[in-house]
Amino acid sequence: MSLPLLTRSLRGPQLSKTLRQSLTTTTRYQSTTTTNNNTAKPATTSTTSTTPKPTTTTSTSSTSTPKTTPTLKDLLDTPPSPTNPTEDRIDWTRSFHGLSATPFPKECADILLAPTDPEEVEIKPDGILYLPEIKYRRILNKAFGPGGWGLVPRSESIVTPKMVTREYALVCNGRLVSVARGEQDYFSPDGIPTATEGCRSNALVRCCKDLGIASELWDPRWIRKFKAQYTREAFVEHVVNKRKTKIWVRKDDTVGYPWKETKF
Repeated sequence: MSLPLLTRSLRGPQLSKTLRQSLTTTTRYQSTTTTNNNTAKPATTSTTSTTPKPTTTTSTSSTSTPKTTPTLKDLLDTPPSPTNPTEDRIDWTRSFHGLSATPFPKECADILLAPTDPEEVEIKPDGILYLPEIKYRRILNKAFGPGGWGLVPRSESIVTPKMVTREYALVCNGRLVSVARGEQDYFSPDGIPTATEGCRSNALVRCCKDLGIASELWDPRWIRKFKAQYTREAFVEHVVNKRKTKIWVRKDDTVGYPWKETKF
């Protein structure tokens, strides 16, 4: 019903009451509409403005900087694989690689099998002939060159109350030549490091027998001939305890401390 018709039909107090109700309803409707509009605008703005930005940034960074995971193959110190052994990775503590594969060249053999110079042979007080171990090393260096040979331990060191022993292998030009066990006595715990080195030298001398180095020192006839020509027996007295005994010395050597030559 329009407002002019409503005015003609109502008179007095009824008209004023009806107008007040209409105005109140209109005002409430307008305020509700305004409130709804004001509330909806920030929600729409925040949704449209903030949502796309993180998505764009994330996708750009993930495409431009891909992540790489390092593998064992990228490392320079990759350990050798036991399932794929090569000649460069021979385990000399167990291997017999190259043993009796082929003879050494004639040039090496001539050096190794050269006759022993009597001037280089020494004799112990008990009459045992020997060649100092440094001379074995010189012969090996001359035959194979420095770095062309080496001693490889093949067992742990065994230390008893009086002795050190260990097994070694002699490797020349990448081939196993011989295996021998060295031994060395010691008298106090402080002497174990020195005994360990002596054990290594003893193993070297024993390994060199298989190469023919100074083989005359194990020949009884050569030993008897050498003793008759180059050595003598001397009666000596111990300087400290005055004990007298008989020892072997070279004819061109004098008796050294702690012994003093004497006569019975």
